[in-house]
Amino acid sequence: MDLSRFTTESYPEVARADAWSDALDPLGWRITSGPSQQTLHGTSTSHASSSGFVFAALASVAQTLELKSHPGDSHTIVLHLDGDAMLVAGGERERVAVRDIVCASPDDSASLVFASNFRAFVVRVPRIAINARLLSPFSLRAARLPGDTGIGYVFSGFLASLAESIESLGENELRPLELALAEFLVASFAGHEHKGVFGGLTPPQAAIFSRVCRYIESNLGDPDLSVNMLALEERVSPRYVQKLFEAAGQNFSTYLRSRRLERCRAELVDPLYDKISVSDICFRWGFNDPAHFSRVFRERYGASPRTFRHEASLAIARHLVHRISRGLPVNASALLQAKQGTAVIGAGTNAEILVAPAATDGRAPRGKPRHHLLRATANTVHWGFFSHDLKPVLEVESGDTVTIEALTQHAADDWERMIGGDPGAESVFHWTADRKNVDRRGAGPMNASIYGRGAGEGFGVHICTGPVAVRGAEPGDVLEVRIIDIHARRCANPKFLGRAFGSNAAAWWGFHYRELLTEPKPREVVTPYEIDPNLENGATASARAVYNYRSTPQRDPFGVMHPTIDYPGVPVDHATVVENHDILKGVTIPVRPHFGVIAVAPQQQGLIDSVPPSSFGGNLDNWRVARGASVYLPVGVPGALLSIGDPHASQGDSELCGTAIECSLTGDFELVLHKKDALAGRPFADLSYPLWRPPTNGSCTASATRTISPNSARARKARCTRSPLSTRPCGTPSIKRAGS
Repeated sequence: MDLSRFTTESYPEVARADAWSDALDPLGWRITSGPSQQTLHGTSTSHASSSGFVFAALASVAQTLELKSHPGDSHTIVLHLDGDAMLVAGGERERVAVRDIVCASPDDSASLVFASNFRAFVVRVPRIAINARLLSPFSLRAARLPGDTGIGYVFSGFLASLAESIESLGENELRPLELALAEFLVASFAGHEHKGVFGGLTPPQAAIFSRVCRYIESNLGDPDLSVNMLALEERVSPRYVQKLFEAAGQNFSTYLRSRRLERCRAELVDPLYDKISVSDICFRWGFNDPAHFSRVFRERYGASPRTFRHEASLAIARHLVHRISRGLPVNASALLQAKQGTAVIGAGTNAEILVAPAATDGRAPRGKPRHHLLRATANTVHWGFFSHDLKPVLEVESGDTVTIEALTQHAADDWERMIGGDPGAESVFHWTADRKNVDRRGAGPMNASIYGRGAGEGFGVHICTGPVAVRGAEPGDVLEVRIIDIHARRCANPKFLGRAFGSNAAAWWGFHYRELLTEPKPREVVTPYEIDPNLENGATASARAVYNYRSTPQRDPFGVMHPTIDYPGVPVDHATVVENHDILKGVTIPVRPHFGVIAVAPQQQGLIDSVPPSSFGGNLDNWRVARGASVYLPVGVPGALLSIGDPHASQGDSELCGTAIECSLTGDFELVLHKKDALAGRPFADLSYPLWRPPTNGSCTASATRTISPNSARARKARCTRSPLSTRPCGTPSIKRAGS
């Protein structure tokens, strides 16, 4: 399933209207009137499944959206979640309450007028998914279904649950929900039409006929289902049942066969049933003769069941290839500046491709290696979780280099020094009472039903840039991530222009929380640091404390009170803290910049908390995985889907107080794919955990091996000399919770 995030905050104000229109276009809507005095803001999280369904969660300011006319396309369902809305259709205006449902066909004329900031969940349902369920093609007028009574109440609850869970649902899990959604749509709106869908029947006849159709749906797998059974169920004569079908323009045998064929078709294209034979599927739905089934299936769908299934599997494969080979994002020229001395040959929204020198290490990559630049914006990050359902924001070839920006989740500890004036950081951290650009922060529920902290509950805290797809990567391969260089992210605020800053938190999950020397105890203390911006001089680069403050309870822009540092990215109101600038005078801390999180996508379904490291990498927190080192990660999903995050300026062998000196950094990486059929005899053959290799400059210092093994320094150094690869999984012990 494709997952795409969009926010207008990633665009200059003059370009936001066009960008928002482009985001609405795949949903079948266009904006006809926007905000008159306020700046246009809008966010969208959208998903497209391989079966043609599109789901999108929208949030924006007051505006009017008009349904675009696309005959033969998809039906549109809108669940109104928040704000003041009005449906305009057929010359009539009707108020839409929160939790009401609006449904319209693509050839209808309808508009939704939002008079205030709003949230809505939009679903586009392929017309074929509806028409296959009915006796005659579905002709739906734009209509409102009240969400507070009857089936509308049930349908509204179903859509609300789907909206809440859509990010964590995989393709296989979503398929049965799509079938249920189509059934809900038919049941909810078929009776909403003035003419109904059973032309020629009187209301009493239509009621009986509806019950007949429901009985058929419930017993499609019964090979003995007949007109006599229906007549007995309704206590009418078989002839009367036949006349009902005739009056509706159908006959029983044709309708029954059509419904059985549709159920078979659905299972033939469903990956959950790919191990079930065609014969078993036809018997499951009431067909007695596979040859007869194959013949009528060909007449209905233009191909034999076997061919149809094969084409469907190819379509899913093509959909997957498209998902990881979708090309580059758009509009990079408005956001990026090409590196000096390199020629731009392609551009995208948050990424740019630059010509790079050819590899000199004997590899033979496909084509000339390129250099890519991936900015950190609200469109290119995921916060606190990993998932193989995330849509890649960039695709590269093996051997390409990528410059990736990574933001620290602690930047809001000092907004002026680490966020203010920086468009990328402001885009990611933007959070007001009206909107929150990156809503999900963690792998928890979106409705914060466990602790009430916020969407995602902070079950995972790291801002991760990506994912980046590597073309041709498949499960069983190994991705080598070579860290070429690391640069500090300099402050863009004119007050501190060109300087670099980070933050350390002695937080409630750290060992120091209850063991501080002075009262009050326990307490959390945050210390912003200034860092030498020239990290290239690693021998002398250092960090110096600017001030510290005792962390106080903070109320986030949505009104939730956070008594401790329990949810990432909460803006700190410095009017509520006392800054102590007379600390650590003359003390400097050596800078050892590294990225705490280097991960490919996990194989597991759902969302994975970013805190514990695993076989796919993740929160390794090893300061030795720095400039010149390489990390080897076993590929678990097509494209590998690499993410980088949790940048650190300095850290020891753990984060005893709670965090490192967390500092936004930018890294240059070379991505090298090692195919599984060429791994024999390599140190990383059969790799099932992350490995790291120190810089390959011919030396391996004792300090670089001290915590890799409990053996003596001499033995450690000898072992490191024998093999360029560490003999243990990458990652040192660390205790981390929210904010680590």
